[in-house]
Amino acid sequence: MAVRTLEDLLADGVEGRGVLVRSDLNVPLDGGTITDPGRIIASAPTIAKLVDAGAKVIITAHLGRPKGEPDPALSLAPVAARLSEELGRNVQLAGDVVGSDALARAEGLTDGDVLLLENIRFDPRETSKDDADRTKLAKALVELVGDDGAFVSDGFGVVHRKQASVYDVAKLLPSYAGGLVATEVEVLKKLTSDAERPYAVVLGGSKVSDKLGVIEALAPKVDTLVIGGGMAFTFMKAQGSEVGDSLMQEDMIDTCKGLLEKFGDVIHLPHDIVVASKFAADADTSIAMSADGFDSGMGLDIGPGTVERFATVLRSAKTIFWNGPSGVFEFEKFAAGTRGVAEAIAEATANGAYSVVGGGDSAAAVRALGIPDEAFSHISTGGGASLEYLEGKELPGLAVLEVNA
Repeated sequence: MAVRTLEDLLADGVEGRGVLVRSDLNVPLDGGTITDPGRIIASAPTIAKLVDAGAKVIITAHLGRPKGEPDPALSLAPVAARLSEELGRNVQLAGDVVGSDALARAEGLTDGDVLLLENIRFDPRETSKDDADRTKLAKALVELVGDDGAFVSDGFGVVHRKQASVYDVAKLLPSYAGGLVATEVEVLKKLTSDAERPYAVVLGGSKVSDKLGVIEALAPKVDTLVIGGGMAFTFMKAQGSEVGDSLMQEDMIDTCKGLLEKFGDVIHLPHDIVVASKFAADADTSIAMSADGFDSGMGLDIGPGTVERFATVLRSAKTIFWNGPSGVFEFEKFAAGTRGVAEAIAEATANGAYSVVGGGDSAAAVRALGIPDEAFSHISTGGGASLEYLEGKELPGLAVLEVNA
């Protein structure tokens, strides 16, 4: 990626300058409590470097999916508090996005201060499809950092979005890739063009349609493609097995048949399934063989035989990419599949494999199961952006950095 980096900006000097940073601080909340601060922790190093160099740092970020208007339940207040802890200094939170409070606080910043603007998606222009609307918001953001300001793109989880705080501001200010973005691109390049073999990919989650592009892009490049989670049931149906009330995409059955015909020697499906009587933590369970199928109940995890089969494959791999849990890990009864996959990947990593956990639910699962981040080579913050990169799609938030390099 031929872009200017955070190191380039620091070399140019940022003391006394306003620096607008687009971070990905979209963390899961339970009420007002952050349940996984991983993205905040990952974002802190870039901010800290700018602070230490004397910049006046203004951060934009989103949380959840507000409908273009303020929503108290999606305020960044808990994020500001947690980021303050991580940085060891006070992070101010503006009461608006680019309104009077944000402007007043920005004008009052001194060298090394940090200001977090309120949820950028409270402003409907952030996600507008109208270029002029987004540009107006981008210009208002630029006004906060002043004429000698700079922009650091450090939210890899949003670089696949053509949004005001991601794309349009990069056209108005000298722009740089933050440390997090640069690292993510380096990791993903390794997965697409420089992977040591055997190369195994583990995909889970609910829908085949969400991962179709990745399956088509990676299946020709890998030795093993392991499929679990809810998406496995559409593949089972494509093989002629009944899946009861399990999550299944009827309109993707023919697609799955085609994938199995084309990549059947690479794709590995569950051998057995943990079937639940209902979607609940206390559901009665049984084990069904995938080939036999099941007429009632719903599959909520891969079975013990599948865990061992998948683990055997993963332990021998030299490169592993994992995106999506193997079951409903939030319920202890249905966490064994995801735990088994995670532990096998961690074991392979300890033996020298290069492993990437693909963000989102997978990262949350790792932490919920108590497996340390250090057990893997890299835990991505990218989610959908990572998948689109692996599919070979152009990501607007990266492309604009290259254009302006």
